Amino acid sequence: MELLSAKGLSAGYGKTVIVEGLSFELREGEVLTVIGRNGSGKSTLLKTVTGQLSIISGEVYIGERGLGSMTAAETARIMSLMLTDRITAERMTCRAIVESGRYPYTGRLGLLSKSDSEVVEDAMRLTDVTDLADRDFRFISDGQRQRVMLARAIAQQPKIMLLDEPTSYLDIGAKLRLLTLLRQLVRERGIAVMMTLHELELAQRFSDRVLCLADKPLLGTPEEIFSGGRIAELYGVPEGSFCELYGSAEPQRIGGEPQVFVIGGGGTGVSVYRRLWREGVPFAAGVLHENDAELPVAKALAAEVVTERAFEPISDSAYAKASALLAKCPRAVCTLTTFGTTNAANARLLEQASALGKLEN
Repeated sequence: MELLSAKGLSAGYGKTVIVEGLSFELREGEVLTVIGRNGSGKSTLLKTVTGQLSIISGEVYIGERGLGSMTAAETARIMSLMLTDRITAERMTCRAIVESGRYPYTGRLGLLSKSDSEVVEDAMRLTDVTDLADRDFRFISDGQRQRVMLARAIAQQPKIMLLDEPTSYLDIGAKLRLLTLLRQLVRERGIAVMMTLHELELAQRFSDRVLCLADKPLLGTPEEIFSGGRIAELYGVPEGSFCELYGSAEPQRIGGEPQVFVIGGGGTGVSVYRRLWREGVPFAAGVLHENDAELPVAKALAAEVVTERAFEPISDSAYAKASALLAKCPRAVCTLTTFGTTNAANARLLEQASALGKLEN
């Protein structure tokens, strides 16, 4: 069921169009994450679909009703919006901030009923801000403010939650807890969530669908968006620097002839690759199997990588290529402590490096 949709939407400020001709739908019980470069219009889009910015052209629908036909009170009962903009809260406690999320239901006097208070308490418990209830909102940390504002959005009891960079200011543990909570709300309460994120690895893991804002917008599942080089093209990163499997990026490799040969595998070589990159040392790596967890990092950072087919023993040709590379490198590092049937040839590379006096600890 579509709760929110846009048809041919153009949005921006005044007559300046930032997002043009965009169409999408937000379904009940899903998380739709909007990604894109800085200035692509992510925040502008959220402000437009909530009516904070005027539509330049096109239509926004809440269910089957056009946004323009609804009053602010009507939309507030259906949609809540959490922005990264700092709010002015003179001498307001955190509880009062969360209570203000009940404004669509409390009437002109803003008096909370017993059920309103229960909703507020539930929202504060879910976001782990109960202990902040009586604290002055001005004097808590940025991360705590973010959680209080999320509690406010939840207290509004919307069918649709729109969140602009909800993980801003949060440490990694808090980010994971917040996004896990959103998935819980989607699963248990049928809420639809539309949010913007800069952390691509989180967008990949927590989203049902991803909307990429660009000259030619893309909308699809994470599996569709994070494949085929689409993310690298969207953000203009060098080929091979973005790992589609993990949603992570590596810096551009150091050019030049390899000075170190790294005998690695199974993730053991990753820290060495990154240390050599930080030191500005070009290196070669091998022999890595095509399904090795560290291969994406090696391909991004190494000047040369010798590979072998997945699950196959290292062939004579792959070993010979790696051996020749090792012979040219002044230094060698081995990160492996055990060897098996499929990587037995890497043990021979270790012996070669030791015999040539190139092996470093």
